[in-house]
Amino acid sequence: MTSLASSAKDRILDNDSFIQTAMSTYNVTVSGISPNTTETHLHDFFSFCGKIATIDHKGSEAVVNFEKPSAAKTALMLNGGSLDGTTLTVTSDTVHPDDHEESKDEHIDQTDKPRAGIAAEYLAKGYTLSDSILQRAIEMDKQRGISNKFLSYFNSLDSGIGSRALGPDKTISGKLQETFAAATQQAKTVDEQKGVSKTAHEYYTKALGSPFGKKVYEFYTSTSKQVLDIHEEAKRIHTTNKTATHPDTSAAQPAEKA
Repeated sequence: MTSLASSAKDRILDNDSFIQTAMSTYNVTVSGISPNTTETHLHDFFSFCGKIATIDHKGSEAVVNFEKPSAAKTALMLNGGSLDGTTLTVTSDTVHPDDHEESKDEHIDQTDKPRAGIAAEYLAKGYTLSDSILQRAIEMDKQRGISNKFLSYFNSLDSGIGSRALGPDKTISGKLQETFAAATQQAKTVDEQKGVSKTAHEYYTKALGSPFGKKVYEFYTSTSKQVLDIHEEAKRIHTTNKTATHPDTSAAQPAEKA
C-alpha cells in the first residue's frame, strides 16, 4: 500500500513539474522536420536563440521551450530556415515580448546579442538562412534597439583592448578610424610583446583587435545594417573559428566561404 501511495505521489509530482515547466517557459512549434533530424540537432540549431528548457520532439514536429521570451521571439525569426536539408516552419500561438528588465549580471547571455549578430553566427556555423530571414533580423534590431547591457559590454571591450594595445584612453575602433594601418601594426606588436592574444579567447575580443575592428564595432553597436553586412560578419566569425581550430594551416589556405 505504501509503495502504491508513493508511486501515485511521484506521478503527481512529475505532473506538477511538467505543468510548472510549461508555465515558466516560452515555446515555439517547429514543423517540417527531416526524418534525419535528431533532438540533438534541434537543440544545437535553436540554442543560438537562447537557453532551452526542454524539447518535445515527435516525428516531423517539435515544441521547443525556452527560458526567456526573447529567445522564443528570436526562434520565430527562423521561420523558413533550413535544417538537415528541409525547410522548417516555426510558429507560436503566443506573442513573445522582448525581456524588459536587463539583468545586473555581467555575463552576456545569448539573448542579449543583436539579432543580426545571432543570424551571422548561424551562417558561420554552416546553416542556411535566406536573405529574407536576415532582413527580418535587421528589422527586429531596429525595433528593439541594441540592449544597453550588450552596448556596455562591447564598449568596455573596445576601450579595454585599446588601453592595453594602444595606450590609456584609446579605443580600437576610434584608433582604427584615425590611422587604420598604423594602429593595426602597433596593436599587433604590443599584442605579441604582452601576450594579449593568449588571454583573448572570446571572439569579440579578437575581432575588435583585428584589422576589421572598426567594422566589427559598427556591426554590433548600430542598428543600421544591410544583409551584406551579416554575410561579411559571418565570414569573419567563420575565419576566426577556423583559425582557432587549425592554427597551423589557416594562413596557408584561403578562408572557406561561409
